Amino acid sequence: MANRDKMSREEAGRKGGEATSKKHDKDFYQEIGKKGGETTAENHDKEFYQEIGKKGGEATAENHDKDFYQEIGKKGGEATAENHDKEFYQEIGRKGGEATSENHDREFYEEIGEKGGKSRSKNNDDDK
Repeated sequence: MANRDKMSREEAGRKGGEATSKKHDKDFYQEIGKKGGETTAENHDKEFYQEIGKKGGEATAENHDKDFYQEIGKKGGEATAENHDKEFYQEIGRKGGEATSENHDREFYEEIGEKGGKSRSKNNDDDK
């Protein structure tokens, strides 16, 4: 077989993927995904996941605009609201407040308080 008749690695992968997808259903892919995730979790630490999360976030940001993020935020908020009650939001608010207070000093709170006050004042002026 001449070199020009050989299939590229990309083409072979595509054909293999198509053949596999014809043989298996959603449950198959969920099961192998679960196994792969478990194996990856056994072999990697927190820093690994932080790094791939950062890279994924950067790649996503390069491909999407503000409207995309507003839409997925809206959908996520709606889905969360359907699945949780008032106590859930109180608990995550408490946890978030505790985590924030551990990471910031008094100067931080003074600064965000000042920004919030200016913003509220501007909004009240706009309403008049």
